[in-house]
Amino acid sequence: MRIAAVGSALPAHYYDQEALLAAFRQHWAQRYFNLDRLEQLHRNVLVGGRHLALPMEAYTELDTFGQANDAWIRVAQEVGEGAVRNALAAAGLDPTEVDALFFVTVTGVAAPTVDARLMNRLSLRPDTKRVPMFGLGCVAGAAGIARAADYVRAFPDQVAVLLSVELCSLTLQRDDLSIPNLIASGLFGDGAAAVVVVGADRCEPGPRVVATRSVFYPDTERVMGWEVSECGFRIVLSAEVPEVTRRFLRRDVDAFLAEHGLTRRDISSWVAHPGGPRVLEAMQEALDLPADALELTWRTLREVGNLSSTSVLLVLEETMRGRHPAPGSHGMLLAMGPGFCSELVLLEW
Repeated sequence: MRIAAVGSALPAHYYDQEALLAAFRQHWAQRYFNLDRLEQLHRNVLVGGRHLALPMEAYTELDTFGQANDAWIRVAQEVGEGAVRNALAAAGLDPTEVDALFFVTVTGVAAPTVDARLMNRLSLRPDTKRVPMFGLGCVAGAAGIARAADYVRAFPDQVAVLLSVELCSLTLQRDDLSIPNLIASGLFGDGAAAVVVVGADRCEPGPRVVATRSVFYPDTERVMGWEVSECGFRIVLSAEVPEVTRRFLRRDVDAFLAEHGLTRRDISSWVAHPGGPRVLEAMQEALDLPADALELTWRTLREVGNLSSTSVLLVLEETMRGRHPAPGSHGMLLAMGPGFCSELVLLEW
């Protein structure tokens, strides 16, 4: 099983953090009296700018969850199509060669799902298997690769595509002055990425998926997620996330690697989800990583923010495109998310 290619597509509307902060200050000036605190929260996430699904001025016209979700469905198709086409082009494959399409998101809902709406737009075969998955959140990029790898393990002559679309800006609660929502307003961005995973009988190049591991942490459901109401998605974001990372991640990574006769010292490349500065610091500390091990993850956070499940795929894309790990070396792709849980993918370059 190999990852043949990764492709991404980001909305055209990009704003630096100063412009976004100015807009939030103006919006919340009448209700949130500690605007300096708002600015501090935004600067603490270390994000330099973000892509938004819509032009900034269009968000004031979204008065209901239905309106925001309709925008999500429209833009998700646009960037989703772009990401899949870019990934297939990078792999040298045609849409008619896709046997299974896995779709992950946590920022909008649709029935038919977005993967179904892309069948005609991409000219996929009518017998393409579709597997939409909702609710995995930030962990879904890694989990989606793992499930696509499971599929081509069973069908080694086939091609699976994972598509992640996250339009976090369309979930923003403009009347929610809680600290988690204020942090989210400065941290999360929008975009899509697709990964082409091929079975062992195919000859496409790319890193080999050696093994995967899912870990669920009992009684942690309130660490991260959504509260869903008539207003849409209200973020649940506990301060416990870094602590859970410190408590469990080293144990789980070490146990996973040991099963394959490896240790953390054998991992030459780390492809991690950029959850935020405190989470990345906890991850680096828990795994005792060198200062530059998560350089690409930090860069992605600075340049486009946290794109939920899409983010780790952007880091993977950059690793494959620019880092070029040595042939035969091992890499670890990992993410954590609602559940609370982690997903680990062991790669061989």
